[in-house]
Amino acid sequence: MTMPSTPRDRAKAERTDAILVASARLFAERGYSGASLEDIGAAVGISGPAVYRHFAGKQALLAALLIGVSERLVSGGEAVSAAHDSAPERMRALVEFHVDFALGNADVIRVQDRDIAHLTADARASVRRLQRAYIELWIDVLGDIVPASRDEARLRVQACFGLLNSTPHSTSAALRTRRSTAELLTVMALSALLTAAG
Repeated sequence: MTMPSTPRDRAKAERTDAILVASARLFAERGYSGASLEDIGAAVGISGPAVYRHFAGKQALLAALLIGVSERLVSGGEAVSAAHDSAPERMRALVEFHVDFALGNADVIRVQDRDIAHLTADARASVRRLQRAYIELWIDVLGDIVPASRDEARLRVQACFGLLNSTPHSTSAALRTRRSTAELLTVMALSALLTAAG
């Protein structure tokens, strides 16, 4: 990705990022239909119409949010996997990467689970394609460890995602630190992925 070259470009990029963060929070809290561009603009200190300088509309904003996070998962997953030599190391690295993502992006996960239907067909297809690529990355690594069919490996990976993606919605910061939560989730996810079927 090309970095903004001027202070004005950098300021615009920072404002765009702020709009994405605010939209994730407001969509998570109120749903896609319950959060207006005026609400999102106000959350970052601009007017609703000013949001159009960054996004063509609310649907385009949702697409940028969900496609962007899916792209980051794929590229991040590929990077952490490539950084390790053995399949068990790659599997643990992928789990730790996704645990960190899930704990840091609960709003985006909630929006994707609930509001993906509001995307255009093309944008929804892009998200689904990226999701499949991310799942296949995990399946490839798991297949080098567990003697399971590809269908079973897919089931294990998707169940693992269900565990990790649902936890941030119910985790109480008063009960566990983020570090202890991450450690527990990593152990549970690896157990779910690697335990032999009975």
